Amino acid sequence: MTAKKIGKVALWALAALLFTVLCYVAYVLLSYDRIPDNTVLEPQNTGKDEAIRLNVPYRAVTQNVGFGAYTADFTFFMDGGKESRAESRESVLSCIHAAADKAEGLDADFILFQEVDFDSTRSFHVDQRALLQERFTPYSSTFAVNYHSAYLMYPLLEPHGASNSGLLTLSRYNASSALRRSLPISTSLSKLLDLDRCYSVTRYPVENGKELVIYNVHLSAYGGSDKIRTAQMTMLFEDMKAEYEKGNYCVCGGDFNHDFTGDSTQRLNGGTTVDFGWAQPFPAELLPAGIRRCTDYDTLSPTCRNCDIPYEKGNFTIIVDGFLVSENVAVKTVENISCDFAFSDHNPVVLEFICK
Repeated sequence: MTAKKIGKVALWALAALLFTVLCYVAYVLLSYDRIPDNTVLEPQNTGKDEAIRLNVPYRAVTQNVGFGAYTADFTFFMDGGKESRAESRESVLSCIHAAADKAEGLDADFILFQEVDFDSTRSFHVDQRALLQERFTPYSSTFAVNYHSAYLMYPLLEPHGASNSGLLTLSRYNASSALRRSLPISTSLSKLLDLDRCYSVTRYPVENGKELVIYNVHLSAYGGSDKIRTAQMTMLFEDMKAEYEKGNYCVCGGDFNHDFTGDSTQRLNGGTTVDFGWAQPFPAELLPAGIRRCTDYDTLSPTCRNCDIPYEKGNFTIIVDGFLVSENVAVKTVENISCDFAFSDHNPVVLEFICK
């Protein structure tokens, strides 16, 4: 071929590549949408049709299942690691069943799961929502979609793909209603990383005519800023405060993506400070009167690891998962359960509480 022909071929190839990239960018931007705030959720009530009793202890567990990918040796590209997908479909099934086994063994009345995938590339399209609902058949369930992203073509050799994920709330007791609340997120292009953050609000009747309001949360990590983090916390706290002022009982559990105690980064890592961006101190100063953190642990134990490297004891760990309650809820015990991050990058937290 002559130099002129080679130049034309190169130009056509470059034009085709540019056109493909522009089409992909348009696809990502045009397919982005947010689920409306205050979307009504339909509880699947297969639990006990009875009211929550006063002065009787109940147990709640929160567990981020990490879309079934995080074996102890799994690293994640958005945390500085390598992998973008779970190792295999079999590995996903094994991790989700292990999380279910652990929650089942904790004898919980309420189970709050986060990062529960369905039809996601990264988790081999395993319907984790259906799997967990089947595992906990006697429980009522409420599901709120959190992620619903376009196909992410990165990393190029193994794209993360399309993600569909959400928050699953399970209970031995039937819910009276449920709602999905859309959290404030970035309005810049970083919203494409943070996706459609939300929390769910599930209500259960109490024998005195009030309600037990269970919040299931998974706050921002990658697309957040100080402004967004503050806006999300403020919205959640004000929501809980309003319910408490009505005389309702509030229990909020989940993955807060903040250093939940404010100092677990230092206390769990030999006094050293590591800044991974997402591990900001919990803004305790924003908590309104009547709402408090449950941090009265007998033993300080981590609930999360950073996934830049495979897990070994001595790696960076932190507490980001936990519970908030209103003042009319008495906390008997709270415990972070060590699972050595065998089936998720998060460990479960179990709370025993009483509606006073």
